[in-house]
Amino acid sequence: MRSEIIWMIVGMGLVTYIPRMLPFVLFKGKELPPFIQGVLKNVPYATLGALIFPAIVFIQKDDIWYGILGAAAAFIAAFLGANVIVVVLGSIAALALYSYLL
Repeated sequence: MRSEIIWMIVGMGLVTYIPRMLPFVLFKGKELPPFIQGVLKNVPYATLGALIFPAIVFIQKDDIWYGILGAAAAFIAAFLGANVIVVVLGSIAALALYSYLL
């Protein structure tokens, strides 16, 4: 049983490490075209949006405005240039106030 767990940890480490290592090995000393660089720079934002949007819509079954208000508060704080901690705390405060008023 213990050896299975150890092999599972080793396997998870490999499948995590290999995709991160391969680009460094394959593209070492090569310059990617500007279009590909632009696409790759936007991948984290697209992924983050794909992860966050469903959570905004489905955070509360009965009240869609709860998620929309939290996202709007976070967006406004981020747009104004606030620190990430301030964005999160501002969104939490807005939702706490919204919950208190309802």
